[in-house]
Amino acid sequence: MDYFIQQLINGLTLGGVYALIALGYTMVYGIIQLINFAHGEFFAAGGYMGVIFISWLAAQGVHPYVCLGIGLVLAMLYCAMLAMAVERLAYRPLRQASRLAVLLSALGMSIFLQNGLMLTQGQYDKAYPTEITAGGFQLGGLYISYMQCLIVALTIFLLVVLNLLVFKTRIGKAMRATAQDKVMSALVGINANHIIALTFAIGAGLAAAAGIMVGLYYGTVSYSMGFVPGIKAFAAAVLGGIGNITGAMIGGLIIGMVEIFAAGYISSQYKDVFAFIILIGVLYFKPTGIMGENVDDTRV
Repeated sequence: MDYFIQQLINGLTLGGVYALIALGYTMVYGIIQLINFAHGEFFAAGGYMGVIFISWLAAQGVHPYVCLGIGLVLAMLYCAMLAMAVERLAYRPLRQASRLAVLLSALGMSIFLQNGLMLTQGQYDKAYPTEITAGGFQLGGLYISYMQCLIVALTIFLLVVLNLLVFKTRIGKAMRATAQDKVMSALVGINANHIIALTFAIGAGLAAAAGIMVGLYYGTVSYSMGFVPGIKAFAAAVLGGIGNITGAMIGGLIIGMVEIFAAGYISSQYKDVFAFIILIGVLYFKPTGIMGENVDDTRV
């Protein structure tokens, strides 16, 4: 029983990370029907910016958790600005193009950003300061690290803030209006370009936070770390219902749980396979996902 609960905690930790990344996919798709395959690179960039900012602050003698807080905010801001630049340069000029053209642009941008990280940060992994990641406590037969507690708490906090932003503010109302009808929203004074750029920024900021949490949890980051988690987060977004924020959260948690339990009870060598098995099953049996809706859209 203790082993099951331990795996449950691990699954919640990993699922929260996937949920944060999946939100970026689902928010962008909900507004402009784009699968942003460059989104995983914002996750990787956030991990690297976290190392840079946190290590520099730690060298100045700042308290480790103050380093983490400041580094988290700065990394999220950096990735938000990077996402806005990507949207402006790679996606906005293709706004009226076919979905295939935009998809190819997204794949090209993913390769560009990944190689940019490799050239600027080097091909070798970078380590986070160990004083932030160390420590934990025993609860009966369970061992819970402080990092797991921090990841779960931070994930819940960011998800609550996002829900309040989207459903309780004027900006959120503008985002939902733009997603429903860009023409009508423009007629009531909503600038669609600004809202789309803001959506990219929010999604990238959440992915950056996830990148820092993964870097802290595993101790290192690499330039290629965004690809596999990005694809799994996309699977989570599809599972939950692409375009649905609540669905992305649920999908991320399910994917995280399935991966951890499959690794713990079946084989860790095939843990990456199960997320894609779920994706194939959902696309075959329920393409709209758990909370998705059928939409008549024939634009190609």
